[in-house]
Amino acid sequence: MDNGQPRPGNPGRKPLALRTLAVLDLTSLGEDDDRARIEALCDAANTPHGAPAALCVYPEWIATCRQRLHDLGLQQVQVATVVNFPEGGNDPGRVHRETRRALAAGAHEIDVVLPWRRLQAGDSVAARTVLEACREACGPQVRMKVILETGALQIEALIREAAEIALDAGADFLKTSTGKVAVNATPEAARILLKATHARGGQCGFKAAGGIRTLADAAGYFALADDILGPHWATPTHFRFGASSLLGEILAVLDAP
Repeated sequence: MDNGQPRPGNPGRKPLALRTLAVLDLTSLGEDDDRARIEALCDAANTPHGAPAALCVYPEWIATCRQRLHDLGLQQVQVATVVNFPEGGNDPGRVHRETRRALAAGAHEIDVVLPWRRLQAGDSVAARTVLEACREACGPQVRMKVILETGALQIEALIREAAEIALDAGADFLKTSTGKVAVNATPEAARILLKATHARGGQCGFKAAGGIRTLADAAGYFALADDILGPHWATPTHFRFGASSLLGEILAVLDAP
């Protein structure tokens, strides 16, 4: 019986670790980030078992990140950044400008926060307008990941509405959370977003961010995606984890004899 919870299964620890590494977005979004920390993040991506899908940093560190990845021979790793983050501001002009500046600095992916407080207040137009401004600035080639802040929205109907707004605005990914609130990714919210994606043909991706601490947690989210969208859907093109703390366990499993 489907009780709404993910079914972790037992795919084997090493295959699971490799699968998780491939879809990981290593992230550093600290107010005290400096060059040494960002370069260390890039160095962490250079594992003997492959690289993560992307690194996510504040806009001021895009150039540093790209240069370090180039020096490491990791040009395939995407550099993501954030706009109107983490508060989810509702000024479309500002979001457009922030996005354009981030792309000029060399970002490959943009994570934009849906103005969820406006949606809670019943103003879906404001929420939609911000995402449309970001989509316009991104153009058709740049991946736009929309952070819905599902833990703050809480109510299933609001989470579903947020997903529909993001999909209508051209989101390439539905992302659960900023990681900056009390409740971040949950299996219940993931199921809602994955079903919304499935209903639109599975072209939009999904990113679980915040609260995924173990490979067992990761297995549960993979199981949800496999159940709803098929066993071959959850690749870096369509599926990500914002869970840098997983890297240690991933490497411990892969390095084990």
